[in-house]
Formats: sequence, structure tokens, C-alpha cells
Amino acid sequence: MRTLFLFTRDLRVHDHPALFDACSNVDEVVPLFALDPTMLGVSANRSRFLLESLVDLDRSLEGLGGRLVLRSGDPVEQTMAVAAETGCSTIVLGGDASATARRRERRLGDAAASAGIALRISPENAVVEPGGVAPSGRASYRVFTPYFRAWSDRPRRDLVPVPPRLSVPADLDPGPRADPASIAANALDLPRGGERAGRRRLHRFIGSELSNYPSGRDDLAADVTSRLSPYLRFGCISANELATRAAGLPGAEAFVRQLAWRDFFLQLLADDPALAWRDLRASVGVPEPAGSLDRALRAWREGRTGLPLVDAAMRQLLREGWIHNRARLVTASFLTRRLGVPWQEGARHFSRFLVDGDPANNAGNWQWAAGTGTDPRRARTLNPVLQAKRYDPTGAYVRRYVRELSGVGAPLVFAPWKDPELLRRTGYPEPIVPVAA
Repeated sequence: MRTLFLFTRDLRVHDHPALFDACSNVDEVVPLFALDPTMLGVSANRSRFLLESLVDLDRSLEGLGGRLVLRSGDPVEQTMAVAAETGCSTIVLGGDASATARRRERRLGDAAASAGIALRISPENAVVEPGGVAPSGRASYRVFTPYFRAWSDRPRRDLVPVPPRLSVPADLDPGPRADPASIAANALDLPRGGERAGRRRLHRFIGSELSNYPSGRDDLAADVTSRLSPYLRFGCISANELATRAAGLPGAEAFVRQLAWRDFFLQLLADDPALAWRDLRASVGVPEPAGSLDRALRAWREGRTGLPLVDAAMRQLLREGWIHNRARLVTASFLTRRLGVPWQEGARHFSRFLVDGDPANNAGNWQWAAGTGTDPRRARTLNPVLQAKRYDPTGAYVRRYVRELSGVGAPLVFAPWKDPELLRRTGYPEPIVPVAA
């Protein structure tokens, strides 16, 4: 009996219940990843991280006695071709909430049914899967606090060991290994992809950095964040394992709450995949566009708005493919609540460059900042100057990413337009909209 295991966003062997089950209950497993060329063009940063993760997964499977079968082309067509070639009676794949993933699952279900092959969709990489908790009469929560209470009370599943062995058909050609060098990433300082890198980061954070998380997570310069989001996005680490290993440790409560936010946005998208581009609720107090939308959007993308914290965040994105969460909220609020640019434009730019660009988190956080999502204070506007003074009080974060201001101290670094000679000398722009300082 053979099962085809289609990897999607679950690129690991630790705490992988579906993979462990497949390896334990069938004679042979065909582990497949189908590279979709159309998806590789969405984000060079994520594509590079993905290919590195596939190389790492291949090595892990090789250590278990198998290899990762790699095919390029339409995922459904490639999956069905490999299933037919190997005589698999079942296809197992990881579930996902995005509209693209849902279409893939429907197409694969139709094709498998026509071929007489069973299709089984395994749970997503969440602590509590979508639908695991739900309010009475609805499929998803719209408010985080009651969701978090239900989420916290939900029993956690036990961690699953690495499969002891992977038996694959001896005559199957696995195809070429993934080639990360074939993708030129946009960012120069991307994290290394793969489960091994993710687990090293997990153990370092849990072992020595978690205790500082509650007091330092909003300190922009200190960057006391887990930096685990890219590994969660591609399933290189298990969200369930992360929550389990953190539980009970100093600092865990604040950190685990962030994992609940991740699950919260996931259950919203699973209930309605259109929320990746459609407003959850009507916004309140939307400002008139500040001049040309194209000019404002271009300045924001390039980190040339004249607001140092906003510009530092956008330049961090270009350099690292990542932004500190506090800075994400500030720059998103600035684009939508002060410049009047629709949140979808900002989300699209983030999706292009963020190595952790996740459809549920990206849209959920953008809608929160824009006042169209789950924030109960929909007219909330974050002042980038006041936010910088509070969360980057020495200006170290700004100076790290805004080269023109690298020699400017606080408080001038928060409002450099107060010194016209500084702007003339450095070439740093005046603010594109006035902001109280």
C-alpha cells in the first residue's frame, strides 16, 4: 500500500502528525513537493527561503531512508502524474486557508476522485486549528479577547516524534534537488531557510531570550523578538511544539498570546478567504488622500516619507525581508490612516518582500491598522513620531536603517525637519504630510 504525501506549507519532520501517521501505517510513502512556477514569481525573498527549506527537508528525509520527490509545474497535474506513476491509493496534503490553496484542494479532490484515489487533508500548522474553537452559531470569532479565552482552554495535542523510517519506492526518480542559487532574493540579509535553521532559532529563543520578551518585545532597537515567523510561515517548525516548549517558562504568557493572534487571523481567513483582499468591516474616519496616491505610495515603498520611523521600517523591509512588528503597525497606520492609501496596496507590497508573508497574518494585521478589521477602535491612528519616542527612545533603530540620520541624536532624529539645514546637508526629505511632534 502506497501513499503520496504532498508537502505544502509543512516543511519539517518534527512534530508532524500527518507525516508520522503516513510513515507508520502504509508500506511505502512518496514524499512530493510540486514547485509551481507561477508562485515562485510572487516573492523572490520567500522563493529563496522556500528552496533552502526544500534542500533541508530533502536531507532530513534522506536521513530517514528516503528522498524528497521534486517536480515543477501545475501542482495538481504533477501530483496526479506521480500518483499514477507510483500506484498510490491515497494522497495526503497539508491544509491551508488561502483562496489559492482552497482552489488547489478542490481541483485535487476532483482529479483524485476521477482516478479512484482517496484524498486526505491534514491539519494546518496552528496551535488550535481553524474550527477548533468557535462562537455559538458562527464558524469564527471576530473579537480576539473571547477567542483567546476559548483558545487558552483548548487542550493541546501531544508532540509527535520524528518518523523512525521512510520507505519509498526503490525505482522512483526523485528528480533534481532544489537549487536556492537559482533565485536572486531582493533582500541582502535574509534568514536561512529550513527546519534545521528554524530549530536552532527556536532553541536559542526558548532557552535564553524568552524571559526578556514581555519587557522588550516593543523595543525597536533591542529587537527582542523571536524571529521565528518565517519558519512558522513555511511550517519549518511546528506552532504546537513552539507553544508547548514555551509553556510555563518566564515570559511565555506574552509570547504565546502572539501565537494565539496568529491562529485568530487564520480562523478568520479559513472562514472567508476573500478577507485577504476584502474589508471585514467598513472603515471609520478614512482620511482624504494626501495629494497624489501614486506619489505617496512610491515614497512609502522607498522609505522616503520624511517620517524617520516609517522610513526605517520600510528600509528594513528592503534590506532584511522582515520588519519588527511594532514598526509594521506604525508604517501600516501611516499609509492608510494618514496618507489615505487603501490597505490592499500596502499588503501587496508587504507580500512581495516579507519572507514571512502569510496571507492570514498579512491581511489581518493590515486590516487592523486600517480600521477595517478586528480592532475595536477602528479610528485608531498611530503617530509615528510619538511611537518612535516611546519605542525607540534613543533613536538607535532609526539610525540603523536611515543612513542620512546615522549621526543625528535624539530628539532631533525623531523630527529632523525642525532643522532645515540638516535636511539640506543630508538630503533627507521633508515629511510628505504634517505630523505633530
